[in-house]
Amino acid sequence: MSTPQNNDPLHGITLEMILTRLVEHYGWKKLGRMIPINCFTTDPTINSSLKLLRRTPWARKKVESLYLRTRFS
Repeated sequence: MSTPQNNDPLHGITLEMILTRLVEHYGWKKLGRMIPINCFTTDPTINSSLKLLRRTPWARKKVESLYLRTRFS
């Protein structure tokens, strides 16, 4: 008997991994222009951004959506 497949493209990827990859790819400045939230534009850090993204579903959804649309090389 086989186990069911998970169709979630973000399955197994943590929010920290997503944010770190986006910052490495775009940098804080460009990321702040693409998703204009204060934690990306004013003194940005991974930890402060993670706190906001974990408490704010609409912001997390924007970050996850950008991650899925980004073509990493």
